[in-house]
Amino acid sequence: MPPPADIVKVAIEWPGANAQLIEMDQKRPLASIIREVCDGWSLSGSEQFALRYADGPQLYITEQSRGDIKNGTILRLAISPARAARQLLERIQSHGIDARLEALKELAKLSADPTFAAEFINMEGIGTLARLVESGTHFGEMLAFTLTAFLELMDHGIVSWDMISLSFIKQIAGYVNQPMVDVSILQRSLAILESMVLNSHSLYHRVAQEITVGQLIGHLSNQEIQTYAIALINALFLKAPEDRRQEMASTLAQKHLRSIILNHVIRGNRPIKAEMAHQLYVLQVLTFNLLEERMMTKMDPNDQAQRDIIFELRRIAFDGDTDPTGTEKRKAMYTKDYKMLGFTNHLNPAMDFTQTPPGMLALDNMLYLARVHQDTYIRIVLENSSREDKHECPFGRCAIELTRMLCEILQVGELPNEGCNDYHPMFFTHDRAWEEFFCVCIQLLNKTWKEMRATAEDFNKVMQVVREQITRALAMKPSSIDQLKNKLRGLSYSEILRLRQSERMSQDDFQSPPIIELRERIQPEILELIKQQRLNRLCEGSCFRKLGNRRRQEKFWFCRLSLNHKVLHYGDLEESPQGEVPFELLSDKIPVSDIKSVLTGKDCPHMKEKSALKQNKEVLELAFSVLYDPDETLNFVAPNKYEYCIWTDGLCALLGREMGSDLTRSDLDTLISMEMKLRLLDLENITIPEAPPPVPKEPSSYNFTYNYS
Repeated sequence: MPPPADIVKVAIEWPGANAQLIEMDQKRPLASIIREVCDGWSLSGSEQFALRYADGPQLYITEQSRGDIKNGTILRLAISPARAARQLLERIQSHGIDARLEALKELAKLSADPTFAAEFINMEGIGTLARLVESGTHFGEMLAFTLTAFLELMDHGIVSWDMISLSFIKQIAGYVNQPMVDVSILQRSLAILESMVLNSHSLYHRVAQEITVGQLIGHLSNQEIQTYAIALINALFLKAPEDRRQEMASTLAQKHLRSIILNHVIRGNRPIKAEMAHQLYVLQVLTFNLLEERMMTKMDPNDQAQRDIIFELRRIAFDGDTDPTGTEKRKAMYTKDYKMLGFTNHLNPAMDFTQTPPGMLALDNMLYLARVHQDTYIRIVLENSSREDKHECPFGRCAIELTRMLCEILQVGELPNEGCNDYHPMFFTHDRAWEEFFCVCIQLLNKTWKEMRATAEDFNKVMQVVREQITRALAMKPSSIDQLKNKLRGLSYSEILRLRQSERMSQDDFQSPPIIELRERIQPEILELIKQQRLNRLCEGSCFRKLGNRRRQEKFWFCRLSLNHKVLHYGDLEESPQGEVPFELLSDKIPVSDIKSVLTGKDCPHMKEKSALKQNKEVLELAFSVLYDPDETLNFVAPNKYEYCIWTDGLCALLGREMGSDLTRSDLDTLISMEMKLRLLDLENITIPEAPPPVPKEPSSYNFTYNYS
């Protein structure tokens, strides 16, 4: 007979004594259980003790967190959080250097525990640590442990960052600005400054006064602190007032930040980890967001300086033409030229730039093409303006719509997403990467227009094809602008049609009643095949990253299904694993029989929490939670859409519910189509004798192994 749901069997350790094996009644007060355990070892003053996990982070167990204890968990009796905080506070203020070092080392470890942190902070512990830093008397390991403890305590959000003093900021900034400082101290100092900037508007200004971008760029050659330095640069960039961002961008350009990142990070001799990839993505987004002002600025038809840019486009394209005398003749010639340039409004092309987005950004792109790639610009304009067959590609209209499209693809004006690592190396290979990207894409558009033999009525169709060409090329992560050109050359219009046909299930051949009947007969076995594949992937397991307030401290956990499909095993990891993680290393587990439901998206508890960055649709689409008895949840954020579909489908299959992800629908269509074609092919290959024909056998089912990778 299984034990009651409220009873968990655990082992409790105490130094120098045999472990106690007890059945913990989760309905009993925790203080009562601790008293009983202390009595077992003849320890008095049970109120001075608490229970902690023996493995992993060794967190304290509270009435709120005790529901996480599973059968077979090893616990440890320890002094209570309040008592530990009091003792450590006394020891870190002692005169003995060795005793103080050991106390700070233990404090750095315990500060990650929210229960201990609350007690230590209530005893003015953060103020004590701040004074130790401000004194400037701590160095080496002692200072590193002090900064670690300070950062961990502040990260709990119990106290505001606004309470930090200016002298503390100056001291931390001093460590960053010093040429010879221990790496561990530099890492923690940069992390503290980043948290100050992200969490306090007033501290941003103070930090910005103490730290220069040039000093931070100098740290990018050190691989141990690159991520921390870029994270602080991003934080300063993100929180800078609008009028300061362009100035900061100019400074970054003058200091050659892009080339330094390209040579020391992207092309460095170390693989780029997830946190560095995220910081590069954030920098990419913030850089492109500088275009937002121009993107949302309408052209003023009465502004002569802006109108002169359009005149410049006309002059470069038709340089050999001389202006006729007379206002009417000149106006007629200009109208003709603007029509050949492909503007929608031939009389006043300035009106084409009054819609936002893309606003003036489109005109900026066109002028860059005309000035920097003049031969390409003239060729595109002239070869289309001289056509008489209605297949001319309207350069002006295309450039404006293309600019809008590129803004959408690269999400110009959007805040960075917390869980995204989608940076593009090629944008770090050129100082004018945005403009060069446009120049490549406008040539692609002109080429595709000709391949499609498009007319003005086909404009939207051409733009759809071009969008697909660009997004497919970007998905290949070209490492340079030249490599992007090569990728796009391989994505001609005919290739896009071929790819579409191979990816899209044509339903036209499968609508007759016999075929529909065959499809319905095949579907259950294909669904079972997909179900088994999903469950097999759950048995292999996946690594998930813990989302916290400080992404630079990468924390991972792993989850996998037992081979008999009865238990979900999970546990924390120090680093991202290479391959499968054994069940023995996963300390926690949930019986599948206890799982009540699977939540997704905004219904997940962890998606209702606030984030320092934008918690938008992209993150919500990767979030899911397992709800299990008694009213507990295990929260996930999948690393990508594929893993999300695999896990949500697999969990639904475990619970006997329908697998409804896009991936399952796609797999179902693809596999049914494959099986039907094979069966129909089998039928076509049957040779029927002249006489007498035997009773035809039913075609045998094609057996295949489905391995979606």
